[in-house]
Amino acid sequence: MERLSMCGCVVPFRKAVKTVNHRHNFNFTVKNSRTGEDAPLSSSSSAYSILGVHPTCSAAELKAAFRAKVKQFHPDVNRNAKGSDTMIRRVIQAYEMLSNFSRSEIIEGECLDPFDNPECEAFDVFVNEALCAGKGCPYSCVQRAPHAFTYASTGTARVTSQGHGEDYQVQLAVGQCPRSCIHYVTPSQRIVLEELLDSILSQPYDSSAEADLLYSLIVKARFENNRYQKPKKQPKASTQHVDWF
Repeated sequence: MERLSMCGCVVPFRKAVKTVNHRHNFNFTVKNSRTGEDAPLSSSSSAYSILGVHPTCSAAELKAAFRAKVKQFHPDVNRNAKGSDTMIRRVIQAYEMLSNFSRSEIIEGECLDPFDNPECEAFDVFVNEALCAGKGCPYSCVQRAPHAFTYASTGTARVTSQGHGEDYQVQLAVGQCPRSCIHYVTPSQRIVLEELLDSILSQPYDSSAEADLLYSLIVKARFENNRYQKPKKQPKASTQHVDWF
């Protein structure tokens, strides 16, 4: 089994490449449900355009283009760039549309594993809507911190904005959640978890495998994020000789 190194971690991936699926020609909407922005992929040509490949490309070329785009728009590389979240979602969705891989297979088996070595402190917030009690929760995070949470159309709580990692009201909402469905994660982890959650919520059939993967990634993120240590700053030292006398 080959291995791919990315973001400071070594991630296994499958050597066998499935045949590229050229049969899709339906509307495929990439919706960032956290911001409400719609990015419709009207056809497979839009997906090829996002990945920057020709429709006649091989499966290996498609996979290589996907990995290159992931690295290009990865939050660890574009920490201050606006729209990197949306772009990496579009890349994941385009690859899912053109390949025979499901979203969980892409996340689990490809180059999207920021959980072994977190890239920074975990200050982003993620809500596992599969467990959220929604409006019936006696300790509603929406009421506790309305500037950070809101109710989705499904009635569950959802994060509306990031950057509140040190906000006391948000900390109360996270700590008082009776179902422990709110978690502090890194930006890279959040994107992967949100993509996997969207896949779970959009499936009309059994999604127990994806739910198990989501749970295991949350547990892994919590463990590794608690071990994260800030890089030590090197003490400034003068290289010039100083004559004290």
